[in-house]
This record gives sequence, structure tokens and C-alpha cells, in this order.
Amino acid sequence: MQNRRDFLKKAGMASAAAAGTTALATPYVRAQSPIRWRLQTYAGPALAEHVVKPAIDAFNKAANGEMVIELYHADQLVPTGELFRAMQNGTIDAVQSDDDSMAAPVDVSVFGGYFPFATRYSLDVQALFYKHGLAEIWEEAYGEVEGVTWLSAGSWDPCHFNTKEPIKSLEDLKGKRVFTFPTAGKFLSRFGVVPVTLPWEDVEVAVQTGELDGIAWSGITEDYTVGWADVTPYLLTNNICGAWVGSFFANSDRWNEVPDHLKQLFRLAMDSSHYYRLHWYWAGEADLRVNGGKMELTTIPDAEWATVEAEAENFWDEIAAEGGRKERVVEILRNYRSLMQKAGPPYRYG
Repeated sequence: MQNRRDFLKKAGMASAAAAGTTALATPYVRAQSPIRWRLQTYAGPALAEHVVKPAIDAFNKAANGEMVIELYHADQLVPTGELFRAMQNGTIDAVQSDDDSMAAPVDVSVFGGYFPFATRYSLDVQALFYKHGLAEIWEEAYGEVEGVTWLSAGSWDPCHFNTKEPIKSLEDLKGKRVFTFPTAGKFLSRFGVVPVTLPWEDVEVAVQTGELDGIAWSGITEDYTVGWADVTPYLLTNNICGAWVGSFFANSDRWNEVPDHLKQLFRLAMDSSHYYRLHWYWAGEADLRVNGGKMELTTIPDAEWATVEAEAENFWDEIAAEGGRKERVVEILRNYRSLMQKAGPPYRYG
């Protein structure tokens, strides 16, 4: 009987000790502060609702309190052109942008955003990065820059002109003041376009006041989403690039602090963002051309537009002549284009 009482006593003490340990451990776990990031996107509020917010909301929910990403819109914390430096010095923790707009100090930045005629369709971007070697080149380039880690690239919409007056020939482009991306603007200036740089949120008003004649920053989906279709009633169906190349980046120290399971979760969130944009833009570009109702479509004849494509060849040659990674990227683009043309429809027509 005594042995039984001793056993029960010991068992009770063990249970109490275990309960005490649990009681002590639980408040400790809950007391841990979540990792907090501030991520700024290139996009304004209406556009961010589609190009990034769903993925960040999903990440925050799945992270279950271990990590929280606060999302900020274009120019909300720092101007877009200063995003790289702000991320590098830790003012912000992560960025969604193209390399070109945020003035990333890497040689491949010229290929971010809209590099003229680099792609025909949105899927070209993922194929180029994750099958044909661009991802390795981007990792190499950003590996030479202190404080910033390149994480993932994806595609957005094609680059069309939306304007106040109809564009039906190359002559109509001359003298037009257009909001666009740095490299795209450099190329378009060869046809008399006057590139203009403004804060994103000022663009619509600039069109209304006459400071801008048009925009070459997106496809028709964004024109309707952000309100530009209300002030630019014409869309040129010719585009200078089939998809915008954007990426996610993070401050290297902050990224290295993130546990592996949350890193993997964020990679899944980035992939979710890339996937969402693929179908959102693809559906929107077609539907709004047919059913949008606000914009009249115009087209520069194929024979005339061919001179723009021919000039892009010269532009590619000039970039490749600078050597190094630029030459390697242009070679990949040319080999990829050749492959697609040999594959024929539906990969390339004509």
C-alpha cells in the first residue's frame, strides 16, 4: 500500500512539474515579437490590390503571427527612384519593383521593366529566368552588391501607348510627352518621343493639365484599373514589349534573419503573386479591348512598325557592346527568340 502511495505521489509530482513547465513555456512562446517587415511596391493603391496585396495578405495569414509584412504603395515611404538605396540602408525591408525604375546599381538593371521587344508574351519572362538562365545572372549581379538580395522575377503586362490624341503613324509620336520607364524612354526618344519622369500618383493630373500627352507604362488592364482610361481615350495596339519584368528584393540582413520555413513561405507567396498576375493581365488585356468601352483602339501599320522593331536590333547591339553580363543577357534573348520562332505557332507567328 505504501508503495502504491509513493508511486501516486511521484506521478502527481511529475504531472505537476510537467504542467508547470507547460505553464511557463506557453507565455514565453507567446511573448516572442513577430518579425516585422515594411515592403514598398512600385504600384499605387488601386494597382497594388492586384499585383501584390493578395500575396502579402496570404503570407501574413499563413505566417500565423510569426511574421507580418506591412505593405506600402508607390512613393509612400520613399520615392520609387530611391527604393534601392532605402532598402540597402534598412529604411525599408523589401521591395517589389523593376530594376530600372529603382535605379539598381547593377549592370542588368537596363533589362528590368520594358527592354524593347525582349518578350512577346508574359510567359516568356518566367521561361527566360527559370529555364534559360537569367535567374542565375541576376543572382550573380546582386551578389556583388552589398546589402540587397534579389529574390524572384515575374511578368506583368505589355507596354502600350495610351494617349490623348490618336496615334496612327510614327509621325504622330513625334514631340509627344510621355510618362514611361527609363530604358523604354531612351529607346522611344529615337522616334521623337519626349520621356517624362513624374511621381506615379501625379500622372493622371499631368495628363489632364497638358503636362503629358500620354503614357507608355502599361497595357489596357492597368489603364482601366488605375483610372488612366478616363483621361487617355486612345490605345495603340502596337507594343514595344510583351511583358514588364519586375522582381522582389529584400535587405540582405533582414532576409538572413528570417527562419527557413518563413523564407520558403515567402517564396510561395511570390510565386502566388506571379501566377495571379499571369491570368489577371492575360484576361484583362483581351476583355477590355473588346468590352472596355472607354478607349478607342488604333494601330500603326505592320510595315511601318517594322522599322521600330529593326531599330530595337540596333539598340540591343549597343547594349551588348558594353560587354560583360549585358552581352550575356542579349545573347540569351536572341537565342530564346530564335527558338520561339523555330517552334512556330503558338509560340511565335510570322
